Amino acid sequence: MADHGIHTIDTGFVRPRFDAAYLLVENGRGAFIDCGTQFAVPRMLAALDAAGIAAADVDWLILTHVHLDHAGGAGELIAQLPNARLVVHPRGARHMIDPSVLWAGASAVYGEAVMERTYGRLRPVPAERVVEAPDGHVVDLAGRALHCLDTPGHARHHLTVHDPRTNVCFTGDVFGLSYREFDTASGPFILPTTSPVQFDPAALHASIDRLVALKPVAMYLTHYGRVEQVEKLAADLHAQIDAMVSLARAAHGKPDRHAALVESLCDYYAARARDHGWQQGRDALRELLGMDIELNAQGLEVWLDR
Repeated sequence: MADHGIHTIDTGFVRPRFDAAYLLVENGRGAFIDCGTQFAVPRMLAALDAAGIAAADVDWLILTHVHLDHAGGAGELIAQLPNARLVVHPRGARHMIDPSVLWAGASAVYGEAVMERTYGRLRPVPAERVVEAPDGHVVDLAGRALHCLDTPGHARHHLTVHDPRTNVCFTGDVFGLSYREFDTASGPFILPTTSPVQFDPAALHASIDRLVALKPVAMYLTHYGRVEQVEKLAADLHAQIDAMVSLARAAHGKPDRHAALVESLCDYYAARARDHGWQQGRDALRELLGMDIELNAQGLEVWLDR
């Protein structure tokens, strides 16, 4: 589906409608926003075919941040796009030019074999093709200005792309997760993502407020797709960030802090989903959100220990 030249691409990571990237097309030129893992590259190239443009017509690959579900395929994709440059937060640029530290850090958590199977090997991006985007940086897509906003809280190297033409934001992970399986008559269900290692509640609150102040008509989330009702969802996120911090503090000092926090987060999200009109119950919620709950708990613990 294309709306004002915005195409949503399912990268195929984990399950259908879990991990999105976006293609913007303006006057026959293209810009990708995020790209999924290395295994998503064929899908990204297929999206160009569907949009009627060639790989040589892509000017930009903009990363919201360098977590591997957003950026793992960047080096491989850039190698397929002869004229494109990579736009990334200044804190993330070195990890794209030399991904060895990124790989080592993630491998320490998941193990080398899981990393290869899940993300594929990370390919470096040539330094001369990397553009650092500090707060306020403007990317010119064939005359369409895309504004890069520094939005920490989920990660210190996170930016959001604001498209004033349509007044929408491409939010990476800073405006939370909203999977379509949880949509009800009340609209989308949203939750924050506090995954390791740079969760900062005060910064996340501030970043959400900054985006809401733009009065965008919609947010395009990596996980997953376009959501509207922006002010309502922002209020939901603010309430949950505070509640999750409280749950983390309550678990601190317990013998198995991690297990206690996972259970309390699961109970909390299940109650919220039920109040939202989602009727499939706690076990089904845990099935869909298991990985997110695990990562949220880990991120909250890293924050507690810091």
